[in-house]
Amino acid sequence: MKRMATALALLALASAAPAAANTYPSRPVRVIVPTQAGASMDIIVRLLQPYLEKSLGQPIVVDNRSGASTIIGTDAAAKAEADGYTLLIVPTTFTVNAALNAKLPYDPVRDFQPIAVLVKNPLVFSANAQVPAKSLKEFVELARKEPGKLNYGSSGASTQAHLLLEMWTARAGIKMQHIPYRGGAPAARAVATGEVQLVLLSTIGILPQIQSGTARALASGGLKRDPKLPDVPTAAEAGFPGFEAVQWFGLLAPARTPRPVVEKINAEVNKALRDPDLVAKLATQGAAAAGGTPEEFRALIVSEINNWKETAQRAGITAK
Repeated sequence: MKRMATALALLALASAAPAAANTYPSRPVRVIVPTQAGASMDIIVRLLQPYLEKSLGQPIVVDNRSGASTIIGTDAAAKAEADGYTLLIVPTTFTVNAALNAKLPYDPVRDFQPIAVLVKNPLVFSANAQVPAKSLKEFVELARKEPGKLNYGSSGASTQAHLLLEMWTARAGIKMQHIPYRGGAPAARAVATGEVQLVLLSTIGILPQIQSGTARALASGGLKRDPKLPDVPTAAEAGFPGFEAVQWFGLLAPARTPRPVVEKINAEVNKALRDPDLVAKLATQGAAAAGGTPEEFRALIVSEINNWKETAQRAGITAK
């Protein structure tokens, strides 16, 4: 009897999945953003929001849950009901946390269903405008003259930018003090006010400060020059060949979200990311529309977790 009951339950679930996709969504969809409003991920979600609302026919509610280097919001999504009505946007830091934190309250692979990579964008070395360095080379020379006196800010301890800047300072042969902030937006404000002298942030996150003249772009982390900053050299052009710093943002759902629902969201996300109007809006923020399949995103997550573990070991950053 137990076997028959189990078989019937599985059959019911299997038959319910297509029906769920046909009626999905029948109410508003929540997207958890694990940073504060105004940060890079928040901007991306709000640009995508009207396109998904139009195609899905329901409101997309942005829920900012910042804190603990995106862990608080990510954990909330991991524990949400797997019905497609709670989604999560994550940055590259999602894989960094997985590589460096052995005590995460969630499993980054087991507890989530990848949907698609949304955008990719290079990180930009940016200095406070009052720092007397007009290039990355000049900044290194300044730091060598005053070892340990200059600070760099990041969006949080053990984030992608933290790891990359530790790698970069070691390669440059300089010593700087790390000042972690609760997200990219406060780090951008800190370099604009001179609280820190250097940051490595996405174009989306630092462009307003560059445009206002409170921060100066020294180099881009992409392999090619950033279209939003065509006069800014790449890190390779600035004297650091092989150094690459590119961030991505992707969309996840809780694990066990019905596959037909995942496929429907993926299709609508990819459709939106092909819209010339949205592509242009993303480009104004320095972000390139990405897209792809859930399987491709999962492979990226697994690969990057392994790569960040190796990077942390080389940089001397130990797992928590």
